[in-house]
Amino acid sequence: MATPIGNLEDITLRALRILGEVQAIAAEDTRQTRKLLSHYQIHTDLISYHEHNKEEQGKKLLKQLEAGDIALVSDAGMPLLSDPGYELVRDALEEGHDIRPIPGPSAPLAALVVSGLPTDSFVFHGYLPRKAGERLRVLEETARERSTILFFEVPHRLQDTLEAMEDVYGAGRRAAVCRELTKKFEEVQRGTVAELGAYFKEHEPRGEFTIVVEGAAYVRWDEEKLRLAVSELLADGISRKQAARELSEFSGWTRNQIYELSLEEA
Repeated sequence: MATPIGNLEDITLRALRILGEVQAIAAEDTRQTRKLLSHYQIHTDLISYHEHNKEEQGKKLLKQLEAGDIALVSDAGMPLLSDPGYELVRDALEEGHDIRPIPGPSAPLAALVVSGLPTDSFVFHGYLPRKAGERLRVLEETARERSTILFFEVPHRLQDTLEAMEDVYGAGRRAAVCRELTKKFEEVQRGTVAELGAYFKEHEPRGEFTIVVEGAAYVRWDEEKLRLAVSELLADGISRKQAARELSEFSGWTRNQIYELSLEEA
């Protein structure tokens, strides 16, 4: 069940009704969920269910499901998206229980629609790894992704992440950094990866962040970069036709354009 990501008014009437009807609510952060329940005068029992107790609590919740319905919530937004819960849903389905999604607020979707970047196709990668090497590997794996890309990031790693994105994606890749969505200090900064990196060097990152980056399909290489890539492939023994096919997937140039340009290379 989705719960507000900030503004407590962002919850559906259906969600409020069900929160009051179920026998228990499994919550990632009972303190946070209790604020929501208190605001709407809901007195359903809360059960702690998070990453560090999910195995033990999961077994208890499955037993309780035999007696009545349970609502699963994270501390904000839609559960299971970078939050625990997948294992519980899987196990409940295997035991024959009925699972019903109660839609509502979602930080990735809110960031996507406000970013100004293409929304027809997107991928969500959750939180980037803490270690710099692993973070760089994930970014390199997504460098050729044609869809819009979404990440969560914490404030103390935001600047390092934007610098890594500039190295991997290129300084001109468009992006949006969304902070504290639906909350009092909501902020959306849009620009190139380089511009956003410069901005947050002068403005200390605070709060919760969602980063939205345009996919490679929307980034057209300049001719100099394309010529260099063509020359390198031809030097490696790749045919002009194959080079055109490979480079067209992420350069923003068509196969015919690349093939014609390759004819000019020695």
